[in-house]
Amino acid sequence: MPIHDDFQPRGAASSAVHVPVLLREVLQYLELQPGQIVVDGTVGAGGHSSQILKRIGPTGKLIGFDRDPYMLSLAAKKLTESTDSNFQLVHASYAQMRERLDELQVDKVDRILLDIGLSSDQLAANDRGFGFHASGPLDLRFDTTQGEPAWKWLEKTDLAQLSQILEDYGEEPFAKRIAEQIISHQGFTPIRTAQDLSQAVESALPTSISQHARRDPATRVFQALRIAVNQELLQLEHALSGVLAQCLVPGGIVVIISFHSLEDRQVKNAFRESALWHNLTPKPVSATPQEQRSNPRSRSAKLRAARRL
Repeated sequence: MPIHDDFQPRGAASSAVHVPVLLREVLQYLELQPGQIVVDGTVGAGGHSSQILKRIGPTGKLIGFDRDPYMLSLAAKKLTESTDSNFQLVHASYAQMRERLDELQVDKVDRILLDIGLSSDQLAANDRGFGFHASGPLDLRFDTTQGEPAWKWLEKTDLAQLSQILEDYGEEPFAKRIAEQIISHQGFTPIRTAQDLSQAVESALPTSISQHARRDPATRVFQALRIAVNQELLQLEHALSGVLAQCLVPGGIVVIISFHSLEDRQVKNAFRESALWHNLTPKPVSATPQEQRSNPRSRSAKLRAARRL
């Protein structure tokens, strides 16, 4: 199994719990054929990629990117069960796709898939801080070898910046109120864990909101901090502004799944560039009611696809 030199899979990786969203729709829009070269820019635990490999066959090749070494270890385990040697895993962001493909001596690829979201396996990792009540450090980084953890980022931010991030990235209606509570909390008991952050958010909200919310009251706050710490919108903007087009053959297809309105807006606007893309999805594709019932994570998923002109 070829693995890029800067990634060594964990031999003791546990089995993945993540269920890939919109799998049927992804395979439909990718229009896969035997022998194609496909990039899964967010390979995760390999759920989409394992099905892609079945369709491109032994003459095809799959290249999986991910910023998270742990997810790459899960993908390695999953994909080894599916094939002998026609995949390669790369520890890097999809935004670095052009440079990494050059290193692998791959000029163009036929298909690209991006599933821009948080994996259930990352949520389940107690030491990452993605889960609302995780007791480990509030890290929130996909790649813990780069940047700084969220708890350290919070130490440096001010009220205005935090309020803006919660409002823009989390679309949090109580952004200023929560930001004030977090900054105040930092003054006497610094936030170090996901539990600390959840408690600070809950104490900032009206009782009627925190007690009757349909989802955890801290959902938008965690989302906003995760996006900020990982610079997720900048990564997507860079990919859409040229990287994807540079990597695809003419006639190649890119499929992108997003879970946030800002991300979906970026993708929609990029695919409107009619000189570069033929938009295959004038309206975003959502999960069926059946999938939403069986996999609640799919409820916010939006799929858009385009063909490279």
